[in-house]
Formats: sequence, C-alpha cells, structure tokens
Amino acid sequence: MADHSSTYEPKSATAKWWDERLPIMRLLSDQMITFPTPKNINYLWTFGGILTVFLLLQLVTGIILAMHYQPSAAEAFNSVDNIMRNVNYGWLIRNMHAVGASMFFIAVYIHIFRGLYYGSYKAPREILWILGMLIFLAMMAAGFMGYALVWGQMSFWGVTVITNLFSSLDGIIPGLGTAIVEWLWGGYSVSGTTLNRFFSLHYLVPFVIVGLVVLHIWALHMTGQNNPTGVEPKTEADTVPMHPYATSKDLFAMFAFFLMFAWFVFFLPDYLGHPDNYNPANPLVTPPHIVPEWYFLPFYAILRAIPDKLGGVIMMFGAIAVLFFIPWLDRSRIRSARYRPIYKWFFWLLVISCLALGYLGAMPAEEPYITWARIFTAYYFAHFLIVMPIVGVLEKPKPLPASISDAVEGGKSSSGASAHKKN
Repeated sequence: MADHSSTYEPKSATAKWWDERLPIMRLLSDQMITFPTPKNINYLWTFGGILTVFLLLQLVTGIILAMHYQPSAAEAFNSVDNIMRNVNYGWLIRNMHAVGASMFFIAVYIHIFRGLYYGSYKAPREILWILGMLIFLAMMAAGFMGYALVWGQMSFWGVTVITNLFSSLDGIIPGLGTAIVEWLWGGYSVSGTTLNRFFSLHYLVPFVIVGLVVLHIWALHMTGQNNPTGVEPKTEADTVPMHPYATSKDLFAMFAFFLMFAWFVFFLPDYLGHPDNYNPANPLVTPPHIVPEWYFLPFYAILRAIPDKLGGVIMMFGAIAVLFFIPWLDRSRIRSARYRPIYKWFFWLLVISCLALGYLGAMPAEEPYITWARIFTAYYFAHFLIVMPIVGVLEKPKPLPASISDAVEGGKSSSGASAHKKN
C-alpha cells in the first residue's frame, strides 16, 4: 500500500524547483490525496480524522488557556474563574477545552472498539495498534493532570486518592511507593507544588501525543487501512483515492460530530463534570463520594472491585496493559467479527461490560455495586485472556468474500466471478 506510484506533477517552475529539494507537496499528495483506500470502509473509519482535528483543537485552546492560568494553590481556582468571566471569549475557549476532552475520549473509545470488532490489530498492523494504545495511555495521563488544574474539591481529592495508590508498591519493595508519591506531590501532601508539576506535565504530554500520532499515521500508511471485510486489497478495483472519496466522508462525519460538540459547549458545558468541582479545593473537607472524570470510571470500578489495595492497582493497570497484547491473544485467522458468528456475541458482551463498569464506577463503593463490578471485571479479563485465544481456535468462521469488490458488488465483479468459478 505504501509503495503506490506517485502521480504528483508540479504545475510551475517554482513548484518543480521546490519538489526537487524538499518534496513536501509530493508527500502530501501521495499520502493524503491519491493514497489508495479500501472502497468499502464505513463511517466508523472517520473517527481517526475526527481525533486528529480534536487533538489540534485541544492544543490551540490549551495554549491560550495557559497564557491566563496561574498554577498556584492560592490562585488556580480564581484564575479559571477569571478566564470564564473576564478574558475575551474565555468562557468559549475554556468550554471548548473541557468539553473537547470528553469528546476526544468518546471518539477514541469508538475508535478502539471499531478496531476490536474488525480486527485492525492483526498482522501486519501490530505496531499500528501498539502505537494507538500508547496514545491512549498518554491521553489518560494528560486528562488526569488537566482535571487537577481546576483545583476544585473533586480535582484536589481525585489527585490525592489516585496518586496515593502508588504507595501500594511498598508491599513489593518497601519505601518505593512512598518515594514515588512524595515525588509526585513534591512534598508530604498534595499542594501548590503538586499543581505546578502537573501543569508543566499537562502542557508537555500533548506534544508527546502529537509525536505518537505522527508515528501512528506513518504506520497506517505503511500497512494500509483495514476494512469491514478484513480482506486485503488485491487489485486497484478494491480501492479508491483518499480524496475526494474518504475525505468527503470524513468531513460529513466531522460536521455531525461537531454538532454534538457544539451542543455541549453552548448548552451543557457542565453536564459531564462534577458539581463539587465548583467549590475551591479544601484539604480539610473530604467529599462523601470521590469520583474521577467519566472517561476513567470503568478503570476506577475495576480498582474498587478488588478488596486488596495492591491487587486493585495491579488489576487497574492490568486492564490497560492487556490491550497491548491483543494482537497475539486473538488466535483467529479471520480479522472481521462480521464473519465470526460466535466471537461477535462475546464482543458485544465486552461492550456491555465496559459500559456497566463505567456506571458502577460512578456509584458508591457499597453493595450491590461492588459485587456487580467484580462480575464485569472478571468478564473483562476473561474476554482477552480466555475468550479470544479459545474462540479463535474453535470457531468456524463464515466464508470470506474473494475480494473487497466482490463484497461491495455482491459477486458481480470480475475478480469475484473468477474466484467463484475456481471454486
């Protein structure tokens, strides 16, 4: 896919001179315009472009907010309020950044589940998947530290609870966990020093994400895009140029997604947040129910489902770590769950489990929520460690189409017809 011949032709002497010395326009043309794209990709494939746009949006709004934000315990909360009230269009920029974080995670979760359903992690796309998981991990770090910068009640106590989890490592190596916690805090408790460190890292991590995204796109263009059939393109008839076919679909989906984004920004900017975060941080008053942002709730539910502190931390991080090994855990020779009649049902059970864990993570740590969290946590790990390896071997998949064109045109393509004749 990456070796498709270049069709770029400079139109002027200046363009030719530039192309001979630094062929940026040729690179953009080959990789963003004429790049061969499977002709059967659906709207679930548009979320990669949506995520790229939202990453740029978060960078721009974040840089503007950083110009007015004061990372100190005394002024952080007031500086956010000042941005909302006194900075020109500060309310809009801050709402776009806060709501944009939630939209970013919505898009990335859809992107991940699409990859799981259609087997986009299988060879030769293992590195592509791993880079995606690294982006997800960096996003979680940026989201956690950004949530702390508001310096409201929930932010302060969320940081206190989550960072203190590292102290559980003392059970493995005495003193290690405490040293990590004190380094994160910059002292013996969460303070302005902690806030200043988180602000610095929150500003840095998005640029790390940009670098990972560049590698992610590079890996995608080396292996080519997967598609709903999971069948690799065999001829030019199986693909179309990225522009205008895929880009027009991306733009339509982006417009629809931005309508939802705009609805939250202008009408419900606080809907996805927690009301306690509109009170200044108070180390002397503990909220009755401490919860992180909604996009961390499934992992928070897993953490609380385990009665042992160290065990809960291991399981929480294990829930993320297991995603890196999916390309080797899935033993099926078929990529797309569309042709896997048994695994398809297990996939939807995984989706239900993740949604249930998200709900349970927002509930108090009491019965019956704890028991249900343990049940769904057990299935979450069983799906990757038991279901994927076993079902992949025992399942009898449906027949695959001879080619992408055969799947799209219902067997009317010449390649599909010839394949049927051979059979």
